[in-house]
Amino acid sequence: MGSIDYFADSQIGRNDGVQALRQPGSTLKPFLYELALEKQIIQPSTVLADVPTYYAIPGAKLYSPIDYSETYQGPVRVRIALANSLNIPAVRVLEKVGVSAFLDRLRQLGFRHLTHPPEHYGLGLTLGSGEVSLWELAQAYGVMVHQGQPIELEVLPPRSTQNSAQSPKFSNSGFQHSKSQAATWALIGDMLSDRHARAKAFGVDSVLSLPFSAAVKTGTSSDFRDTWTVGFTTDYTVATWVGNFNGEPMRQVSGVTGAAPLWNRIMLHLHEPREPIALPRPQGLVQRPICALSGMRPTALCPTVVQEYFYPQDLRAYEQQSDTFYQAAADGRSAYRLNLPPEYNEWLALQPQPAIASGRLRIVSPRTGDYFLTSAHDRSPRLEFKLSETPKQPVEWSINGQTLATQSSASLFWPLRPGDWTVQARQGNQIDRVSFQVGVAPEKRDRRGFSTAN
Repeated sequence: MGSIDYFADSQIGRNDGVQALRQPGSTLKPFLYELALEKQIIQPSTVLADVPTYYAIPGAKLYSPIDYSETYQGPVRVRIALANSLNIPAVRVLEKVGVSAFLDRLRQLGFRHLTHPPEHYGLGLTLGSGEVSLWELAQAYGVMVHQGQPIELEVLPPRSTQNSAQSPKFSNSGFQHSKSQAATWALIGDMLSDRHARAKAFGVDSVLSLPFSAAVKTGTSSDFRDTWTVGFTTDYTVATWVGNFNGEPMRQVSGVTGAAPLWNRIMLHLHEPREPIALPRPQGLVQRPICALSGMRPTALCPTVVQEYFYPQDLRAYEQQSDTFYQAAADGRSAYRLNLPPEYNEWLALQPQPAIASGRLRIVSPRTGDYFLTSAHDRSPRLEFKLSETPKQPVEWSINGQTLATQSSASLFWPLRPGDWTVQARQGNQIDRVSFQVGVAPEKRDRRGFSTAN
């Protein structure tokens, strides 16, 4: 749908929001990662460095991309980088793929308005330095849901004048499809549908999360002029844009707060008759456990293990090299020490350094400012109160002034209850406190009788 009324002069009604050319923000990133996986430049388990990065551009200022949050996450796996729409890892991948190769792929997918040479867009191409239409985005994501098969879309005129012979058609038939690439396209869809992978930036239960399987990507252009959300199920592909028709910037409105609520409502409305089947799993790929931080085969020291897909040809390398990020600690006070490659040195230097001295009482979990969600129907969740090291003497734990235990050690589990809480640990004359909140997760909405009105 375009503007509200072609003749609405005060609302710039003749500015067609569907065909207008605007910066796509991060909505092009999935196509970059697909191309990099296809060319075996990266693997699903590859770890990318989200750290301060600088590029020397001839005749221009030093280019230093930064993430939307204006923070750095350190080592992140491909799935996490894409799902959370991190900018620096995407630019690093584009540098390896090449701007020219990525631009060629975008043109094959139907982005016919990207007519400038590669040097015009530069490394910012994956962050939205070009201009595309909402129609082109919908068409390209349609290729993704069809696992790389080119598609032809047809514009349907009003029913009163419907004439298929006069309906304009758009095609990206120049894209060469290969059956061997279908698994890679399905893998990108799997990453974009992973609500836990995107939890760092968007949370688990955001407007991007639907009560059925759906892949989704947001985008925000510079100065908040354009917000986008594009996503698909096995039945529908929906692309939304929200902005001002006169091109004026919005006030701190991002893709997830601007276009995503609209995308969410349209998706729920379209699927009222029946829920879609789940998005297809990547055929021919196999899952293996990896260490969440390093992407390598986990050792006993790895504190968090997740499952990730592997191409069969990468399994041998997986078996031969185990995790190197976690190494046994020599001081005997902790189970491991973190051993990151030198490229993370600057990032590590920027991290807050906890003043934890041997013998000092300090609560490391939870942290002040943490916010937890619990379900109204789940009576079993518990939160671990944890100290930095095992104390030599008993510790007294209390919460909001009420004693929980007097002979505890370095860890204590407490049943989650909604409210504002301050937990205290006391050992002799040493005291440490942290404050956190617990809320109740909203109930899933009943989609029966859903309406897009109001």
